[in-house]
Amino acid sequence: MDDALFANLTRSLEQAAAHARGESVPGLRVHVPREVGEAVPDMGSSGPARGDPASGREDAERPDLSTTEPPAMTLDLWHPDDAPLGPLDPAYDNAGAIPGARDYPPRWMARAAAFRSELAAAGRADLDRRYGDGERQVYDLFRPDGAPAGLAVFVHGGYWKAFDQSVWSHLAAGALARGFCVALPRYTLCPQARIGDITRDIGTFLDRVADAVAGPIRLSGHSAGGHLVTRMLCADAPLAPATAARIDRAVSISGVHDLRPLLGTAMNAVLRLDPDEARRESPALLEPRPGATLIAVAGGDELPEFRRQTALMANVWHGLGATTRAVAVPGRHHFDVIDELENPDSAMVAALAGSA
Repeated sequence: MDDALFANLTRSLEQAAAHARGESVPGLRVHVPREVGEAVPDMGSSGPARGDPASGREDAERPDLSTTEPPAMTLDLWHPDDAPLGPLDPAYDNAGAIPGARDYPPRWMARAAAFRSELAAAGRADLDRRYGDGERQVYDLFRPDGAPAGLAVFVHGGYWKAFDQSVWSHLAAGALARGFCVALPRYTLCPQARIGDITRDIGTFLDRVADAVAGPIRLSGHSAGGHLVTRMLCADAPLAPATAARIDRAVSISGVHDLRPLLGTAMNAVLRLDPDEARRESPALLEPRPGATLIAVAGGDELPEFRRQTALMANVWHGLGATTRAVAVPGRHHFDVIDELENPDSAMVAALAGSA
C-alpha cells in the first residue's frame, strides 16, 4: 500500500471513530439502509414507562395507556467501544444490570394470572393444549371476540433454561385486541434439551397450532424467544412448507442472534453449546427465507451487547434480501421493553400485526 493510500485510509478510520463517539465530522457521509432509515415506526407506546419497582403499584394493575406521549424512537442502537468486549458474563447479565430485577417475575406472574382468569371466564382461553408428547410440549391459545384475523405467537425468554408460557399470558393483550388469536408455547428447557432441540420444539408447535387457526402467522419473542422466532424465519427452519409460507414476519425483542459469545459464559454449563451448534443455531449466521420480514427491537437502556445483537441481525439479513428494521425503545430495559405488547395502539403491536 503506497503512502498516500495509507494516509487516506487512516484519515477515514479516524473520522469514523470520531462519528461513533458523537463528534461532528465535516464532510463525513453515513449510509443508512432504506429499511432501517425510512418510515420506521415509533416503538414507544402511548402509555407511561414502568415506574420504580418499589413504587407500590399492585401486581395485577393494568397501566394507564392513554395519557402520555410516546418517547421518540432512535436508530442509535450501538457503537463499539475502544476496546474489545470484556468479560462475557456481565455483558449478558440482565438481572444484575436492572435495579429491582427480582421484583419483575412476581409482577409478571400476577398480571398473567389475572389475564388468564379474565379470558377463561369469557370462554376465550384454551390452556395447556398439547403439541407433542413431551412434558413441556404444551401451549396456551387465547381467542379474540369475533372471527380471528390470523395467529400471533409469543415465545418467552429465560436464556432457554427458565420460565414457561404461563408467566407471560398478559402479553397477548395487544394482538388479541387487534383481532388475532394468540398462542404462547412452553418448551423443553436446557439442560434437559439442547438449543437445537428447542428450535425443533418451536417448529413442531407452529405446525400444530397452524392447523388450529387459519390466516397469516405473525411471530414475536423476547430474549431467547427472540432468537427462536428469528430462527423460524431461516431458510432451514424445521417447519412444514405450508406453515412456513404463512409466516411472513417476526418481531424479535432483545433477541440473541449470534450464539457464539455464549460459549464463554458461565451459563453454558447449562446450555451445553459447542462451537458447531452455536453456528448452526445462530440466525445471524444463517440465511432468511425469501420474503422474510424481521423487526429487531431493543430497549434503549438495554445492556450494550443486546443492542449490538439487535443491530447485527437487521444488518446481516438486510444484505441477504430480507426486509429488516432495527429500532430502539428509549427508556426501556430488558425487563420492561416487552410491556409494549400489552398495548394494541403501540407501534410494536402494529408492526406485529402487519399494519406498520
